[in-house]
Amino acid sequence: MSEVDVDWGERGLARLLTRAEAVAIVDVLSFSTCISVAADRGVTVYPVATGDDGIALAERLGARLAKRRRDAGPADTSLSPASLLRLPPGGSLVLPSPNGSALSAIAARIPEVAVFAGCLRNRSAVAAALGAFRRIGIVAAGERWADHSLRPAIEDWLGAGGIVDALEGATLTAEAEFARTAYRAARPDLMRLMHDSLSGRELADELHAGDVDVAAELDGSDRVARLVDGAYRPLP
Repeated sequence: MSEVDVDWGERGLARLLTRAEAVAIVDVLSFSTCISVAADRGVTVYPVATGDDGIALAERLGARLAKRRRDAGPADTSLSPASLLRLPPGGSLVLPSPNGSALSAIAARIPEVAVFAGCLRNRSAVAAALGAFRRIGIVAAGERWADHSLRPAIEDWLGAGGIVDALEGATLTAEAEFARTAYRAARPDLMRLMHDSLSGRELADELHAGDVDVAAELDGSDRVARLVDGAYRPLP
């Protein structure tokens, strides 16, 4: 029987990595949803912290480099799940993302732990992949305040809870049970809550409300990507 624990941010992930055999990084708006959309297209994603970090990597790999949302035009690829729906099948993408990439870099330091990107649109598929392991950690990434401290984000807590909900029969910590309870309570009104969240409102102000629609597409994908050698690679 699997044992499931849930925590927040970089410190929470570091704690989970001391005991887990597999972890899921949940950054619903927008990193892990971008990974999910890319996996649907058969695209391998290399996470980096900034666009500057990604320029040389993209050139070396011959990969597409995603732009920052604020710099992207209507036809450009960026840290916008909606923009990745236009990706051609196959190939590689270098994806700058401060939160998801930072967590991925931390997790990559422990190569014996399997690392997946989880979100609402692939929650059941990620749960199925995690179910092959006995000790499971799920980290809600959260966002950042202006001073770079962690800002808990409800969409990531709901995403974590959605994955826990799909892990039927698992033994849960109190944190995992609480996340699952929050998800079950929110599910009937999930789309509205996502749009009304602080992160959702910020995206609407930036004219990216469509990203919330993609992120709230519950179980819209059956594909999973695993972090291997610095890249999220779609599983067969």
